[in-house]
Amino acid sequence: MIPPDACLIGVDLGGTRMRAGRVSASGLEARVETRVPAQADADTVLTHLYALIDRVWTPAVTAIGVGVPSVVDLARGIVYDVQNIPSWQEVPLRDLLQNRYAVPVYLNNDANCFALGEHYFGQARDWPTFIGLVIGTGFAGGVMIDGRLFTGMHCGAGEFGTMPYRDGIFEHYCSGQLFLRQHQTPGEVLYHRALQGDAAARAAFEELGYHLGQALLSILYAYDIPRFVLGGSVSQAYPLFAETLWTVLHTFAYRQTREAIALRLSHQTDAGLLGAAALALVAAAND
Repeated sequence: MIPPDACLIGVDLGGTRMRAGRVSASGLEARVETRVPAQADADTVLTHLYALIDRVWTPAVTAIGVGVPSVVDLARGIVYDVQNIPSWQEVPLRDLLQNRYAVPVYLNNDANCFALGEHYFGQARDWPTFIGLVIGTGFAGGVMIDGRLFTGMHCGAGEFGTMPYRDGIFEHYCSGQLFLRQHQTPGEVLYHRALQGDAAARAAFEELGYHLGQALLSILYAYDIPRFVLGGSVSQAYPLFAETLWTVLHTFAYRQTREAIALRLSHQTDAGLLGAAALALVAAAND
């Protein structure tokens, strides 16, 4: 729950777009977004980020949270090797933002922010322990255990997409990358074809469900957490891959866990942004 006097800014720095929003106890008060200038130099990207935050800034803001598609040094506030922004190899983002806005700044991985957003505002408000999975252009997760975000020692927990699978990694098969790599067609195009009854397009989503099921089996064996919230653009096609996904999940070896498996679909278009804002709440709770 957000304190009644809170006024927070959340930033979701995605692979293609960056979003910022001002969040209070009444919810998302303002929201803006722009394209990420992915090929620009580091300072130009930072200038775009400042301009975005400035559009939702007010003197009442008490903290800023940022979700970044990268590994984050939580202690030093540094982001490393940001996906789709080659110039952001090692950026002291926390200090840069704190120096500019003079409020506390909190950073974390964007998939972790998605899980926080679902925990505080979305489908997992009644689940203290669950895994949030972002299934879009990539595949990653955030792990909540007993109401606390589990990041691992280097903020790398939940990077399920990079686990080896077949001739590559899970992300190649459990995200929109599958459609381009295996079918040479964007997922959005296949989605509309599938809705019109195209058999080949429907088969592509059934294939996705099989691979996603294999990923969830591995996650279940590693974490023993049978509750999942699915988000990201590809998750919107859930009816097209649900049957094959569940066929695989029903092969899980341990009956007690198998019978407890529960999947919920995110209804939050800005879960990552809201979760980034909630980083300040997490910090306050841990003080």
